[in-house]
Amino acid sequence: MARLLVVDDDPDMCAELSRLFSRRGHQVVTSQAADLAFDLLKEAEDDFDLVVTDLNMRGMNGIELCDRVVQNWRDLPVIIVTAFGSMETAVATMRAGAFDFLTKPFHTEALMVSVERALRHRALTEEVKRLRRESARTSTFGMIGESAPMQRVFELVERVAETDVTVLVTGESGAGKELVARAIHGHGRRAQGPMVAINCAAMPENLLESELFGHAKGAFTDARTARKGLFVEAEGGTLFLDEVGEMPLAMQAKLLRALETRHVRPVGAATEVAFDARLVTATNRDLETRIAEKTFREDLYYRINVVHVEVPPLRSRGNDVLLLAQAFLERFAARHGKKVASYSKAVAEKLLAYAWPGNVRELSNTIERAVALARFEELQVEDLAPRVRDYRSSHVLVAADDPSELVTMEEVEARYIRRVLESVGGSKSDAARVLGFDRSTLYRKLERYRIVVDV
Repeated sequence: MARLLVVDDDPDMCAELSRLFSRRGHQVVTSQAADLAFDLLKEAEDDFDLVVTDLNMRGMNGIELCDRVVQNWRDLPVIIVTAFGSMETAVATMRAGAFDFLTKPFHTEALMVSVERALRHRALTEEVKRLRRESARTSTFGMIGESAPMQRVFELVERVAETDVTVLVTGESGAGKELVARAIHGHGRRAQGPMVAINCAAMPENLLESELFGHAKGAFTDARTARKGLFVEAEGGTLFLDEVGEMPLAMQAKLLRALETRHVRPVGAATEVAFDARLVTATNRDLETRIAEKTFREDLYYRINVVHVEVPPLRSRGNDVLLLAQAFLERFAARHGKKVASYSKAVAEKLLAYAWPGNVRELSNTIERAVALARFEELQVEDLAPRVRDYRSSHVLVAADDPSELVTMEEVEARYIRRVLESVGGSKSDAARVLGFDRSTLYRKLERYRIVVDV
């Protein structure tokens, strides 16, 4: 429900519009004089969401009222209605800052479409303003997010941080798994100790073993001195194993033994070394599937998965996208010396519509690029990367009030294929299974619809 101010010196028109808007669930206040309407706006203290005004009225006319509204309440949309429409009048209303201009007699649905567009515009403007105010406020854990999925993550981090249990953090690439791991470390009783991190997918097995467990002098070529591994370096703190799902099976067995005994044996050493470090692991893989495929040890899975924290993908975090975008904008504007303070409402709409397969990392990259290319103090749509600017949702619209929103069956199929591919992380085998196609059929359709799979 919105609060509308209807201004028209014809009492019958005021009554008709009041009935029309009230039937749609809106609260309506009417005024038969523009100067009185302006006084109502001042008294209401930003309590109205939309002004619908006639153009030609005794005293102050609709254009003058619109001009005053825009000067005093920049984000309050105004729709001007007149029986004397002309190109000159339309230009004058737009120069005054009107959101829309309609000529009488108008179709009821045309008016309602304009009203609903204006209200959506108003709501998005208010949301952008709110998020701009909130962007400086981060959570207790140094992460930004007000959505319900992120609040659940924050709650779980708070509960687990003060313990020493092993934590498994899962989520898509770029979703912020390492931030969660650092929050667990930074707000626990080991916060004064070191946090040591390693990407298990970034090095071969022999080097990974040496990095984790250390090595004795002369254990292998170039081992000129002994070195303690990361388990020992993380003494009194936290060891973070990223991409643990990529660890080779032989190393998994050694990791399991280290966790069970709380000792490690450096490569080439005759004795074991005790360690006192908390373990936090992360992966973007489905470990239960990898267990079924015999590429991950089930006993290790249960050892590292004492507490499971799942980081939601950005696409499921709603308006967190805008909150993060504002924070990134301020960070990169300062870093690159650009006088960019905000983004336009059109940019906000594009950011909300995009699916963000690369999650927060992709959003950060997108905003940094936009800030670097920006020519004004407000980011514009043309500053966005083409993949974001030209994005078309894969969601299929089956029912619509506007016939122009309906699409062909081919477009429905193309969008559904894109949606399934997004849902299965780009796996063509999984997508073919869900769609009921064989792989060759799926490949033909990908080529036919020019669908590019980002893996």
